[in-house]
Parts: sequence; structure tokens; C-alpha cells
Amino acid sequence: MTTLSETALAAAQERRAKYDLPYYGAVLPGEAQALLEAFPNARLIDVRTRPEWDYVGRVPGSILIEWTTYPAGSRNPAFLDELKTVADDPQAPLLFFCRSGQRSDSAARAAAAAGYTMAFNVLEGFEGPKDAEGHRGTLGGWRKAGLPWVQG
Repeated sequence: MTTLSETALAAAQERRAKYDLPYYGAVLPGEAQALLEAFPNARLIDVRTRPEWDYVGRVPGSILIEWTTYPAGSRNPAFLDELKTVADDPQAPLLFFCRSGQRSDSAARAAAAAGYTMAFNVLEGFEGPKDAEGHRGTLGGWRKAGLPWVQG
């Protein structure tokens, strides 16, 4: 019998091949949760900005490291240094996520280039893509999947 984590790892590898990703693979929010539950050394790294964490919401237990700084919007030059302080095992699963999956793709690429062998991008991110009315949170994402999160 195949476990949820095995299914998630297989899906991540399929997406890696399909999209020619330089990191371990890409997972949907539910698959990310399965990996976090299966691997005690896995870390969920939220690369959004501080205002997003404070006002939009965050996942309990996630590690907060800005990919871009607020309010400047420039890349955080200390990102890899900050990552190394919270993720000292280069073989541990690191699941990067942001609002919709774009900044987390960049973070996963940087982590893989820095030697992290199990870097993942969490597709759809925290809020998912915009719907026809320009709203997030209705088509996908961590919150839409009903996974744990808090606000404020």
C-alpha cells in the first residue's frame, strides 16, 4: 500500500521532470502537509513578507523568512544565511511557499543551488491564483485546502 507521503514524493518528481525544475520537486498544499507529517525533519518555509504573515495569515510552526523585503520589494540579501540558521541539514525536506507559488519557486531554486537536496516549491501557495473577479483564496492554496492556519 502506498502512503500519502510516497504519493506526494512521486508527484513532486513527476512535476520536476515535466517542468524541468532544478530542485527536488513541486507539491500541492495537501501533498506538502503529508510530507510535513511523514518527515520529522521537514520544514515549511514561508517566504512571504512580514505584513502578509501578520495580516493575511500564516501556518503554525512554519519558518518565516522573507524572500523579498517589505516595503522595498528587493530581494532579501540574507535569505540563504537565515535559511542556514533554521535548516542546518542539507538533506532535510524544505517546503517553500508564498502567496501563490512564484517567490517560493525562486527560493527553492536558491536553496537547491546552495546544496539543499530536498527543496520543494508548494504550488498554489497560501492563497492560490486569482479567480475571474481578481480574488485569491477561492481557486486553490493552503487555506482553500482547509489546512491549518492562523490570522493576526
